[in-house]
Amino acid sequence: MSKRSKTWTPTRTSMVGSAALQLKVDYEQVKQLPTGTAVHSDVFSAAGHSWRIDCYPHGSDKDDTGEFFSIFVRHMSKTTRVKAIVEAFLMDRNGEPCKAFTRRSCVHDFSINNDGDDKNCSGDDADDDGDNWGWSKFVQGATLEKYYVTEGHVTFGCTVMVLLDDGSIPVPPSDIGIHLGSVLDRNDGTDISFIVEGETFGAHRVVLAARSPVFRAELFGSMAEATRTSITLHDITPKTFKVMLRFLYTDELPAEIELGDSSNEMFQNLLIAADRYALDRLKIICAKKLWDNVSIDTVSTTLACAETYNCPQLKSNCIDFLLLEENFKEAALTEGFALLVLKFPLIIAELKNRVRTYHSTPSVP
Repeated sequence: MSKRSKTWTPTRTSMVGSAALQLKVDYEQVKQLPTGTAVHSDVFSAAGHSWRIDCYPHGSDKDDTGEFFSIFVRHMSKTTRVKAIVEAFLMDRNGEPCKAFTRRSCVHDFSINNDGDDKNCSGDDADDDGDNWGWSKFVQGATLEKYYVTEGHVTFGCTVMVLLDDGSIPVPPSDIGIHLGSVLDRNDGTDISFIVEGETFGAHRVVLAARSPVFRAELFGSMAEATRTSITLHDITPKTFKVMLRFLYTDELPAEIELGDSSNEMFQNLLIAADRYALDRLKIICAKKLWDNVSIDTVSTTLACAETYNCPQLKSNCIDFLLLEENFKEAALTEGFALLVLKFPLIIAELKNRVRTYHSTPSVP
């Protein structure tokens, strides 16, 4: 009988402390700084270790083009070693972290003895040199200036989660979307192109087929498109197709603010495209975004979209919104409501029935 010489019990990495800090930057002042020059936050403490946010308005490397803001978190307690996860984010104009510009590291060994090549970490623009971790291309300066500067300032946030190293092997988060997005950006190995209003978009048949049953039928079925290398699409704009194509590769959408001032219209167009190509998750995401952005001005067009493209929950929510007398009185004066009455008389009948039910229900004392 074989005999084990050593018993090994798997262990886990546990968090022993965390801290968060915001760095508010005077945009007009810092945009004059040269490439490679940083502004720093106050030093803050997490689990007994000292940390600092370093913000480079024109990039951290002197060879950078100056197009991007770089954000780094530096471990200031240089004589000690610590493992931590770092999350950095940009605050939007409502004072909330912007999802599109939220980045999280893997478990990183902050140590002066670290050679700066953490094999457990990945990311197209992630950088480390042992005692710091960050992103050299965190956000483009032009995007930041256009959408995120508030009263002359822009705010970055950072959370540091310090870990107790008990011998476990850290598993980095999935980054398949990042890599597939890079493949799309570089046009590596594309075997199909789409022409939309004169613009050409390269793609990969196998990716589209894996993500959409409609594309699978078109590109690998008996349809004429299966043998073609270029397909012209109608009834979709280049901007909508570009965003949908990126979603097919990355499973993510750009931040609403990056879709421009008409983001509500974009989400409606994306929902229509998602319905056309049977992209159920994208369709639900768009429905949620439309509901999150609903207002007196948009509720009628959103309700019409929900009815046309079979979004029952969005439809029900919009009707509930109109049940409030103040909302209904104002919405009824909009052009969108007039079109709703003309195109969808049954919705108006349903709304009237819901109003009767709503007002006849006795209130609970």
